[in-house]
Amino acid sequence: MTKTELTKQMATDAGISIQAAQDAIQSLINGITDALKTESGKITLTGFGTFLTSHREARMGKNPVTGEAIHIPARNVVRFKAGKKLKETV
Repeated sequence: MTKTELTKQMATDAGISIQAAQDAIQSLINGITDALKTESGKITLTGFGTFLTSHREARMGKNPVTGEAIHIPARNVVRFKAGKKLKETV
């Protein structure tokens, strides 16, 4: 499902305009993004799941084409842990 399809479904289900649904989805995305940028880097949506950030240390890897060793820099990554209700549904 794409963002456009989700917007249309949300507008239909909630009985609101497509623009209002787009605004609501964008607000949700912005809220999750802002929460992940904070020091705790965690947002929990009860029944759905938890988005959290974790730090990956720098490491050595291999270029799959040449086999040459390359340095992979440290970075923060986003993880998602599905909630109980979501796991049971899927």
